[in-house]
Amino acid sequence: MTAQKYHIRGRTANDISRSIEDGIRAEKLQPGEQLPSVRALAERLDVSPVTVASAYKSLRARGMIATGGRRGTQVAPRPPLGHHALPPVPEGARQLFDGNPDPELLPAFGPFLAGVPDRSRLYDDLPSFPPLVETVRASLVADGVPAQAITITSGAFDAIERVLDAQLSPGDRVGIEDPGYHRTMDLLAAEGLIAEPVRVDERGPIPASVVEAVRRGIKAMIVTPRAQNPTGAAIDAKRAAELKKIFAREPDLLVIEDDHAGAVAGWDYVTFADARRPRWAVVRSFSKFLGPDLRVAALTGDEATIARVEGRLSAGPGWVSYVLQRLANAMLTDAKVQKLLGDATKAYAERRAWMIDALARNGVASIGRSGLNVWIPVQDEQRVVADVAAAGFAIRAGEPFRLEAPTAVRITVSTLKREEVEPLASAIANALRARSLVYSA
Repeated sequence: MTAQKYHIRGRTANDISRSIEDGIRAEKLQPGEQLPSVRALAERLDVSPVTVASAYKSLRARGMIATGGRRGTQVAPRPPLGHHALPPVPEGARQLFDGNPDPELLPAFGPFLAGVPDRSRLYDDLPSFPPLVETVRASLVADGVPAQAITITSGAFDAIERVLDAQLSPGDRVGIEDPGYHRTMDLLAAEGLIAEPVRVDERGPIPASVVEAVRRGIKAMIVTPRAQNPTGAAIDAKRAAELKKIFAREPDLLVIEDDHAGAVAGWDYVTFADARRPRWAVVRSFSKFLGPDLRVAALTGDEATIARVEGRLSAGPGWVSYVLQRLANAMLTDAKVQKLLGDATKAYAERRAWMIDALARNGVASIGRSGLNVWIPVQDEQRVVADVAAAGFAIRAGEPFRLEAPTAVRITVSTLKREEVEPLASAIANALRARSLVYSA
């Protein structure tokens, strides 16, 4: 498809790039749509080819467009376009797709706010609240992570972005789980990084696919050891040993571990962190079990990476609010909160098992070893989603989470009720049978 209807305008590189970006944001230029060649657009706008090339370079660095050799220049398949709203919930349908934790299993902030000092911290205080650092260090060390340098960021995603900024440059290739978290894919595009898909099964990244990504020249690999989104994959000891051998052969590869679900993942943590590696990072978030609005995560890694992250942080916001850091530490060290986390972990595991077992009884295969989601391979995502919605349940098509992976749908089970399980499993099985699209368990 070529960009014939939308008229790109501008006399300078900035004006041209802004015009193309406006077209993409207004959906007048669609993902994958062909853009004019540098020379053709320069002739059309009566400007120098150097001006157009500069505009294209800027857009490419920000992930808006992609250059594909003989295919020319195209709108990127996933251009970063700001906030991506969740799909609407059909009227009367039960919403089971948002990826959120169960609000009833999150601790209340109120009892802990009273313990926050009534005076602000000052500019010359340490960027990370020392008691929180030590609480996190004990947790990480217990999981085998050599946590020496630790800093606090505004959530897991902020940490990953800062590590990528600290170590990579636009155009670098990054291994990313496929299927994987769609916001990570969007982040790489926005950073001008190239996503190299690494296939995932229920045990995490498939070793042969990791080897292929390394062969294609990845500079970094983002791994979710447990509660992988969207599949619920979790890495076991055997898979960890296989991946460690691959990473050991690539000492310069930056390995980033994203422990976004932390305590409620329902799976023991497996780490690839090695103090002898020159570049590594582990991110541990508290959002899934203390609350998404508590934008606090811990980041540890090699000394140079953490120093670069802290240096960039100091040049920007300076630090994560001590109010939030104190609140997080108070909650993490509270006995009642720890009991609630245990209850939440048990509840999420039970709800996953309900769903997987019910689907299996209906002849439908699924995976969901850990975390809040169950992933179901299907041949036609949109039809299955529509048919299940007609039965009263809103689930999510897998398209936003895939690069090259086969089609599937995702169910968020965090708030699933026991009485909903069998009707939902039957609705999915009926949708697959009606379309002759069954993937048998």
